[in-house]
Amino acid sequence: MDTPPQPTGTLTPTPPPGGMRVSLPTSPPVATYSLIVVTVAVFLLQQLSMSLYKTDYLAALGVKMGPLIRAGQVWRLVTPMFLHASLLHIGFNMYALFIFGRGMEARFGRLRFLALYFLSGFAGNVLSFVLTPEASLGASTAVFGLLAAEGIFLYQNRELLRGQARRAIINILYMAGINLLIGFSVQGVDNWGHIGGMLGGLLFAWWGAPYWRVEGLFPDLRVVDERRGNGLLAGSLAVLLMFIPLAVLGWIWPISH
Repeated sequence: MDTPPQPTGTLTPTPPPGGMRVSLPTSPPVATYSLIVVTVAVFLLQQLSMSLYKTDYLAALGVKMGPLIRAGQVWRLVTPMFLHASLLHIGFNMYALFIFGRGMEARFGRLRFLALYFLSGFAGNVLSFVLTPEASLGASTAVFGLLAAEGIFLYQNRELLRGQARRAIINILYMAGINLLIGFSVQGVDNWGHIGGMLGGLLFAWWGAPYWRVEGLFPDLRVVDERRGNGLLAGSLAVLLMFIPLAVLGWIWPISH
């Protein structure tokens, strides 16, 4: 069972001095809400399976489990992010996704946000697969990736966001540290999955997160993402080029046993 980070809330960039208005990216959080709906639907199917058959067949078919992944069931490096062990488990994860996801989807764009979410979850499951033999499930691999990506986005845009970025980064570091400390102190928490998710989110965002500059005519200014055309590709490649070879290493050399 994973323990998700607690969300920080929505962040908005500080406008330039002199009272100038800056238009920020906005869009309905379709991807965020879709992920929540699908994950909740899967959880309900898990509960139905338990009620009817006394066995959670979805979890049996989809949790991260090293021997079965090495036997060829590679989908288990992705499917755990849609499976949860309890109402509290899914509640924390979906709450964090709701809080972080809406703003990040607007800033990253729908496709880039979805890629960040799935690749962070994949990265977390790969690192867990390589370093621990225990079965695990939960969306917090992906949620920790969002947390790391938010920190990188704030750092790379710190000149535009100014003091707000520094405060938010400190808050993110504090949350990540507390949750990782709890993970290493409590049995049943897949902290390697959390760390892998954070690494995946960090890599994706370092090369693929929005990098803003202000353009337009006074007093109507807007932020423009200089990576809009290549952020999805660059961020995805950064994660895949690290974690696919790592997954192959875990496949041929099971150091977790």
